[in-house]
Amino acid sequence: MARLAVLTCLVCAVLAAPALALSNGLARTPPMGWNPWYRFGCGVTEGLVRQTADAMVRSGMRAAGYRYVNLDDCWMARTRSRYGTLRADPKRFPHGIPALAAYVHRRGLKLGIYAAAGSMTCAHFPGSRGHLYHDAHTFAAWHIDYVKLDGCFTSPREKGPYAYGRMRAALRSTRRPIVFSVSAWGFNRPWLWAASRAHLWRTTRDIRPGWASAMRVADANQALASYAHPGAWNDPDIMQVGNPGLSPTEGRSVMGLWSIMAAPLLAGNDLRHMSWVTRSILTNPEVIAVDQDRAGVQGRRFQSAGGRELWIRRLANGDRAIVLLNRTAGRATLTADARAIGLRPAGTYFVRNLWSHRLTTTAGPIAVVLPAHGSAMLRVHAG
Repeated sequence: MARLAVLTCLVCAVLAAPALALSNGLARTPPMGWNPWYRFGCGVTEGLVRQTADAMVRSGMRAAGYRYVNLDDCWMARTRSRYGTLRADPKRFPHGIPALAAYVHRRGLKLGIYAAAGSMTCAHFPGSRGHLYHDAHTFAAWHIDYVKLDGCFTSPREKGPYAYGRMRAALRSTRRPIVFSVSAWGFNRPWLWAASRAHLWRTTRDIRPGWASAMRVADANQALASYAHPGAWNDPDIMQVGNPGLSPTEGRSVMGLWSIMAAPLLAGNDLRHMSWVTRSILTNPEVIAVDQDRAGVQGRRFQSAGGRELWIRRLANGDRAIVLLNRTAGRATLTADARAIGLRPAGTYFVRNLWSHRLTTTAGPIAVVLPAHGSAMLRVHAG
């Protein structure tokens, strides 16, 4: 009883702590990794996660900066232990989460895990309501590096700063460096309050397979650019590059938009069997360098007319990254002017195409011919 009283006092002290800014040095650039939900759903297994970790090393994704191998819903057993502790499903994760974490860590990667703030997860597994502190310390004991807290089966209060602040405090009390992701799907406008509680926050409802959903998510996310900064990121959800529903052309456009928006780059495809084209999109070093730019300034849409768009992002060294995006159903010529995207006046501008890796010069005008749903991603600086 004395031990229980001490634990209760510690919990009260942690939850009563003020919501200090989450300046713990993590996620100074957008997190990069993998999440299985949209490709595998509840079919995730220990074997799949181990094979994916191996594939991240073998494919060059780890070398490109992808670090987090994240579990999503359905990893857990249907009930907690007699002590109230979450457990991995014994059939799909026979060796348990600590062993899986050790396997992932030995490959130079990090393991993420999923929980829900309400009474149940979205797939009706045990939620963390009433167990936030206990679950946070369980995750830390398992050497987890990333926690996504979902918003299913929650009250309006639990989708807001109250519940996520409690989990933030619980995670801080473990003293383990853990990236914290708010997944409240844009409810209660997390961009207004989540930066002091988490490293990233979902800005919209779930993404769906296909071009239309990717554009819906990008439209909503780009409008929130002013709220992102190093250590705190708008999250437009998991990329669908390489999944059915997006062509390679559309996949390049999505990768470019997520990068210019300084979004977390979480691949959502089957990394074990991806094509060369998908791998080249996900591991393009020049595109990733824009996403990971240390200034942490989120780009946004600068011009839009008839489905032809110009997106701009200011980079740390003064360069501008731009995406020319053709959202129309046909071939189109898109133009921009290097003298009008925020660069200093110059007689010559250098234009680097980040997909073709070709460097050209211009006195100002830039023109590209793009297929339907195609894009050009350029890095421009004054000569």
